[in-house]
Amino acid sequence: MLVFWKENLVFLAVPKTGTTAIEGALAPKAAMVLRDPPTIKHAPIYRYRRFFKPLFAQAGGQEPETMAVLRHPVDWLGSWYRYRGRPDLDGHANSTKDISFDDFVLEYIKGKPEPFANVGSQAKFVCDGDGQIAVDHLFRYEDQDRLIGFLEQRLNVTLDLPRLNVSPTRDTTLSPAVAAKLRDKRAAEFAVWDQASGSS
Repeated sequence: MLVFWKENLVFLAVPKTGTTAIEGALAPKAAMVLRDPPTIKHAPIYRYRRFFKPLFAQAGGQEPETMAVLRHPVDWLGSWYRYRGRPDLDGHANSTKDISFDDFVLEYIKGKPEPFANVGSQAKFVCDGDGQIAVDHLFRYEDQDRLIGFLEQRLNVTLDLPRLNVSPTRDTTLSPAVAAKLRDKRAAEFAVWDQASGSS
């Protein structure tokens, strides 16, 4: 999470959406950089509203606008799958080393997935308890030009985002049958991504 106090903006870091690169580029400009633990760095909107929003209101009477980036659901899952297939996770419960992408996705859509496919939800990250988007500015990871344009204008900076924390290369081809099940079982993930186009 990055807090830009003067610019009245909070960047909520959805995992696997390029947040490490954005943090690296914008940390010097931020009033607060929350890196650890991961539950704070990657605080979703409901946690932000419960703990941070009241603090900011008391500190300066401000209610900063929020922003986040979402990745296409299949690509987001592919990034998690590749990331958890790296050698240093061999033998761990969350390793995807010997698991196909289809099996990873089928496990993900279960109510209580095994640790290797327990990666959370982008929709829950940015929505309120009623399933409505609760982030003020929502961008698609795939539309970097729009995201960078917003940040440059809002923060009065010039950005050249490096590629950091890139997941290993691995086949993430999803079979049509599993893709259909994913879209059916996790429709909210696709609906939220469909709505993520930029400044609201």
